[in-house]
Amino acid sequence: MTSCALYPELRKNEGKYTMQPPTHDSTRNAILVTGSAKRVGAVIARTLHAAGANVVIHCNHSRKDADALVAELNTVRAKSAALVQGDLLALNALKGLIDQAHSCFARLDGLVNNASSFYATPIGKITEDDWLDLLGSNLKAPLFLSQAAAPYLRETKGSIVNIIDIHTERPLNDFIVYNAAKAGLAGLTRSLAVDLAPQIRVNGVSPGAIMWPDAADQYPDAERERIIKQTPLNRIGSADDIAGAVKYLMLDAPYVTGQILAVDGGRGVAM
Repeated sequence: MTSCALYPELRKNEGKYTMQPPTHDSTRNAILVTGSAKRVGAVIARTLHAAGANVVIHCNHSRKDADALVAELNTVRAKSAALVQGDLLALNALKGLIDQAHSCFARLDGLVNNASSFYATPIGKITEDDWLDLLGSNLKAPLFLSQAAAPYLRETKGSIVNIIDIHTERPLNDFIVYNAAKAGLAGLTRSLAVDLAPQIRVNGVSPGAIMWPDAADQYPDAERERIIKQTPLNRIGSADDIAGAVKYLMLDAPYVTGQILAVDGGRGVAM
């Protein structure tokens, strides 16, 4: 786990560079997006940043991508993006990660639980490691991050948005552990909305086919074509579609809590 990195000015002192305390606008919303170094998480971070928020980028292994994104956003608006790094499966480190995110801008207004493991676990081949990884990243981490963030979010009347999946309602074949984890996250979203009210709103976004996995063998061409044919809008969506839904629930929906918004091109009602 590293401390909050705001990329302040570096000054040379006796041949060494030291970090100077950054200045930032502490009146802007500050939002932590987990797993936001690349793919959908990065687009969510860019969208919230473009809407005026300061963002805290989280990564575990993708430090190079995270550094590049923070630098990009700070070029757009100085001292508006920061970075925290940590393994979300390390339970005893999650409170520290939240504390570091808060320290970046001296406030925390939002938490987007986006980080997720996703892979098939066919019956007969499921291992305990699969269970710990998929339940850990998709359910356990969002719970304990939300618990740790709650005191800060109460101060700012903040919001939590969880990235779920339409397959909580119609399970994806051979992804039984992932399906169970995301179904748990849907239940967690509704429970947190009750327990954290009235100060904190909690909602979810359930993507359909948005971006194909990096591993092409998970969705061969025939399977991709089948999914598109099942979608009334006859196409997959984009990361911008998910980011727009997150922005709405995070920043533009003060009277919405306990809701899960499907962003799936209508696939959920057609299946």
